[in-house]
Amino acid sequence: MKILHIVTLHTPDHAFGGPTRVALNLSKVQRAQGDDARIMALGDGFVGELPREVEGVPAHLFQARHLLPMFEVSGITSGALLLAARRRMRGADLVHVHLMRDLVTLPAALLALALRRPLVVQTHGMVDPTEKRVAQLTDLLGVRKVLRGADAVLHLTEMERLDVNAVAAPVPLTRTVRLVNGVRPQKRKPARDPGQPPTVLFLARIQERKRPEDFVAAMPAVLAKYPDARFVLAGPDTGALPGTLELAARLGVLESLDHVGPLGHQEVLAAGRRADVYVLPSIEEPLGVSVLEAMSVGTPVVITRTCGLGPDVAEAGAGRVIDSRVGEDEANAQKVAQAILELLEPKANAEAGDAAWQLVNEHFTIKAVAQTLRRTYEDVVRRKAAPR
Repeated sequence: MKILHIVTLHTPDHAFGGPTRVALNLSKVQRAQGDDARIMALGDGFVGELPREVEGVPAHLFQARHLLPMFEVSGITSGALLLAARRRMRGADLVHVHLMRDLVTLPAALLALALRRPLVVQTHGMVDPTEKRVAQLTDLLGVRKVLRGADAVLHLTEMERLDVNAVAAPVPLTRTVRLVNGVRPQKRKPARDPGQPPTVLFLARIQERKRPEDFVAAMPAVLAKYPDARFVLAGPDTGALPGTLELAARLGVLESLDHVGPLGHQEVLAAGRRADVYVLPSIEEPLGVSVLEAMSVGTPVVITRTCGLGPDVAEAGAGRVIDSRVGEDEANAQKVAQAILELLEPKANAEAGDAAWQLVNEHFTIKAVAQTLRRTYEDVVRRKAAPR
């Protein structure tokens, strides 16, 4: 099967995060199974020519044009990409659009509808009801039409299914399919050595929504018990790094904080292996790939109840799931610190690490996700080919 994944953006530091990572992971498995899967996206931040493949996946990248800089990622586009998309879509058996309210994936999805190509859209928690006027206008001009016209709409959680239905209202969506994120199984790392200084990891885009300040604010309480502990702040900065480092300086913990910047995929897994606890205190996180990658090597996690993985982590005992609220910074930091301290205890760390590793291998492998997606693709193509 010839599959064209369309995602908004690919950069050298993987600043766009989840949707591009999901598209790449799916494409790699699909290609290994004999499909011709490839990605189409904007490229930005590269020196010289844009790459023609990413991690072994053929990539059709076009230089990003910052048409509306005030809207950041949502305001970039490329006329050349949209022209090429028409040709690529005609040669594809199925178009898989990783949809958001932007000037790349939305017009591409509308084009697929106009060409009557089999269309699967995946929203990654990025399309939900909103009070923002520009987003409401975007919904009116195109998002609703795409959701209603797609041959399948993929959602990560039940909350996301309700959200996309609310955006598509009053027309109910009848072709929704739950598709979780998945990662490749990894070898379980050795149990934590209680004689070594612990390492605590934050690995995600450094932006306000991910709450890196809560991670830093938890450091004094942990350092009071483990003065040699290292805290690693990894990921591309998308606006919150200066404030996060300033907070660390004010709290006097800057010397215990290692800011390592963005990491490649193999570096991400290596960082997870070195860490004793992974922390992502994000207020809203549909189903974080970085959380899954940490658990895939046997690292227990600290996440919030508004993370889509919260129920799974809590039920499996794969870490700690905490309450976190905007505007309650001190209370949030205390909860993060307490969760970290609990998971640094050797017995708790070993039990949660085992549970995390088993959770990923039983429910969140990329192979299982790809099998579910394959059934969805085949159903879509069959329905599309049926006489009307």
